Amino acid sequence: MIVGFSVIPLGVGEELKELIAEALSIVEKSGLPYKLGAMQTTVEGEPEQVMGLIMECHRRVLELAPRVLTNITIDDRKGASGRLEGKVRDVEEILGRKLSHE
Repeated sequence: MIVGFSVIPLGVGEELKELIAEALSIVEKSGLPYKLGAMQTTVEGEPEQVMGLIMECHRRVLELAPRVLTNITIDDRKGASGRLEGKVRDVEEILGRKLSHE
């Protein structure tokens, strides 16, 4: 399962980077494969692992902010793994070149 998610603290002003860093620290410690993007983080793993991780991030940010909005997009494909890297690689093969995605 690949899941893209964003945890958005509300009611804490415009500077959110410290609160987002708290959530990313949890993601990093999880050991699950992930990619950090400008608007969301994408994680790959078993459903229970990924959803548990997202809830842990959500709860941690909620400890620091009066309100939190968490957006989740799930891509679940039976029998597939390693798709976090594979999906990008497939598109690069079609284009015949590396894309700037890091």
